[in-house]
Amino acid sequence: MNKYVKYGLITIVSVGILGAVVYFLKQNSTPTQIYETESLERKDIVNKVIVTGKVIPEDEINIKPQISGIIDKIHLEEGVDVKAGDLIAVIKVVPNEQSLNQAAGRVRNAELALNNAKIEFDRNKALFDKGVISSQDFNNQQLTYDQAVQELTNSRADYQIIRKGSAGGSSSANTNIRATVSGTILEIPVEEGDQVIQSNNFNDGTTIATIADMNKMIFEGEVDEAEVGKLSVGMPLEISLGALEKNKFDAELKFIAPKGVEEEGAVQFKIEGDLVVNDSTYVRAGYSANASIVLEEKKDVLAIKEALLQFDKETEKPYVEVEVSENEFERKELELGVSDGIDVEVVSGIEEGDKIKVWNKLEKKSDEDDS
Repeated sequence: MNKYVKYGLITIVSVGILGAVVYFLKQNSTPTQIYETESLERKDIVNKVIVTGKVIPEDEINIKPQISGIIDKIHLEEGVDVKAGDLIAVIKVVPNEQSLNQAAGRVRNAELALNNAKIEFDRNKALFDKGVISSQDFNNQQLTYDQAVQELTNSRADYQIIRKGSAGGSSSANTNIRATVSGTILEIPVEEGDQVIQSNNFNDGTTIATIADMNKMIFEGEVDEAEVGKLSVGMPLEISLGALEKNKFDAELKFIAPKGVEEEGAVQFKIEGDLVVNDSTYVRAGYSANASIVLEEKKDVLAIKEALLQFDKETEKPYVEVEVSENEFERKELELGVSDGIDVEVVSGIEEGDKIKVWNKLEKKSDEDDS
C-alpha cells in the first residue's frame, strides 16, 4: 500500500475518532433538566381563616311542665310566633294512687284535729267568759284552733293539686303550659297522649316546646388550636350560609372558648359571633355556615408563589434561586411577609425583574430515562 494512502487513512480515522469524542463530551455536558422561571407579581394578599359551623338563636328556652301527666291538648304549632303567657298545651293529671291516698288521709286527720280543737275552744271560751281561766290560757287555745283550721285548708288544697293539678281551678293551673318568653316556637317534641315528667331538683323534666327569638342569631363554630391564637374578640366576620349562597352576612366575634376540646386528635376551640340579620332575609335555626375571618391584609405588594420557596436544612430560612445566565441560578435569601397559603409577600431579597427558578418541576429527562 502506498504510504501516502496509508497516512491518509490514518488521518481520516483519527479525525473520526476525535469527532466522536467531541460529540460524546458535548452530549454529556448538556444539562438533563431545563428549569422554567417565574417573576414577582404585584397582588393583594389576604390572610384569612375559614371556620365551619352553624347559625343558631342566641337563646333557646325549653318549656317544661311543673307537674307530671299526659298531654291532653296542644294548641300551637312549630314556627308560630308567641308572646309570653300564650297557652301552648294542656296536661291531664294522672295522679299517683299512693300520693292521692296519703293526701286524702291527711285531709281526714285534719278534720278530726279541727273537731277536737273546736270542742276545746268552745269549752275554754265559756270558762274564760266566766272568768275561770286567764286570757293567756284562752289565747293559747284559740291559737291551737286557728292552726287546725289552717291545716285543714292546706291539706284540702294539696289534695286538689294532686288530683286535678291545681287548687280551686285557678287560671294559672300547673296543667296549663304557657310560653315564658316571646319568640318563635322552634320545636314541639311531644304529641297529644305522650306522658311527661315535671321539672324538679332531680330531673330536668320533659321539654314541651322550645322557643327562641329569631331576630337574635349567632354564628357558632370551632377553630383549630393553630389558628385560635391569631383571633381576638371584636374581629369582623363574613358569614356565608349553605342554604343562602347568594347572601353574605356581617358578624362580630364575641366569644372565644378558654378551653379546647380534643376531636379526632386535634384540639378545637369554640367561637361565637353576633350575626346581623336583614329584615328581608329569613334565616332558619341550624343553617350550616362558613365564617371568613381576615387576620391580615396587604394591598398591591410584590409576591411570589409559595411553591417557589426553598428552605435551608440547617437554618430553615427561606430562599429562592435567581437566574444569572441561561439555566444557571444563584441563591438569594428572602424576608417574607403576609401569606394566603398560595402567594406570599416578598419584603426583601429579590427585585421585581428577577427570574426565579421553578425548582420542583422537571421539564426534560435524559434519553436513558425516556427509554
